[in-house]
Amino acid sequence: MRRFNMADPPPGRALAGKGRTVVNRRTSVSMKDVAALAKVSVGTVSNVLNAPELVAEDTRERVELAIEKLGWVRNESARQLRVGHSRSIGMLVMDIANPFFADVVRGAEEFLDERGYSVQIGNSDQRPDREDRLLDQFERQRVRGVLLAPIGENPERAVRLRQRGIPVVLVDRAAGTTDFCSVGMDDIEGGRVATDHLINQGHRRLAFVGGPSSLAQVRDRRRGVDLALASAGRETSLLVVSTPLLDVASGTVAAAELLALPDAERPTAVFAANDLLAIGLLQGFVLAGVRVPEDVALIGYDDIAFAAAAAVPLSSIRQARGQLGAQAAELLFEEITAIDSGEPHQHRTVRAAPELVVRRSSAYQIVTN
Repeated sequence: MRRFNMADPPPGRALAGKGRTVVNRRTSVSMKDVAALAKVSVGTVSNVLNAPELVAEDTRERVELAIEKLGWVRNESARQLRVGHSRSIGMLVMDIANPFFADVVRGAEEFLDERGYSVQIGNSDQRPDREDRLLDQFERQRVRGVLLAPIGENPERAVRLRQRGIPVVLVDRAAGTTDFCSVGMDDIEGGRVATDHLINQGHRRLAFVGGPSSLAQVRDRRRGVDLALASAGRETSLLVVSTPLLDVASGTVAAAELLALPDAERPTAVFAANDLLAIGLLQGFVLAGVRVPEDVALIGYDDIAFAAAAAVPLSSIRQARGQLGAQAAELLFEEITAIDSGEPHQHRTVRAAPELVVRRSSAYQIVTN
């Protein structure tokens, strides 16, 4: 093979000039061409791309300059076929339109980007069939791992991914099994803290507005409500309103349902299972002329940016959303590293403590005798 220096044109090209025309005998440049131009082996080029810390700085610079000179771009699809996986992470959330999940995704992306991974985002839209289909797609694309905010309890599809060598970390969920790492809020405690706050404000007729009971987060927050009521030491009542989704529209419908009750049965305080529901409830109350918090107190969950910016700033249970995403990504990165090195990996569950943020929507205190 002819050796050439950095001033030479890429292989298969003649320089244009007097009496010359550009001849393109080869339409693509290979890793071998990069190695030849940099005067190194193909293996050294591969190390520069995949493990640069193993290559001396001057050699690495020569290879990088050769890549730039030749305009070579690695065929990522072919590389994935050879190694069996990619530098891509699949991330599946329940509702990408929910600012809570958007912030979780951002936290995960920032962590993984610093480590050379890209993130493919999927939205299950709270539909189990869509969740399965997107996980199938991630498997076909040979993603290196999956961050999953699951709809159900420990989905079977995620178990299959693990069996096929694709690690899965559960997001916004404390795993009920040792088969997965997971990151989530202590939602039972969050529900208890929110309800305690309303009771301490003097409310005795409460309502819990939650999404589908199939969601573990909704069930756990409701369990926290029950714990608070059981330990209240005073007579309280609870009305439970289920909604098909955890969105603003469902909250507006729930507000109409509550307002249709007789005055003596209408709750004086409402705990919504997330902030989108709470914003919908607030809209419904305000449009009907019901004052918040004087006529009905309101508290949400997640403390998204819109909570503080609402017409009546919403009290909420705060979750560190970006940190939650970054922690989940870190657990996944640790597991991937262990798999690649052949080291044992111990699954971990990270549970964050809830933080009550009191704003105007629940700040009115009822005076009781």
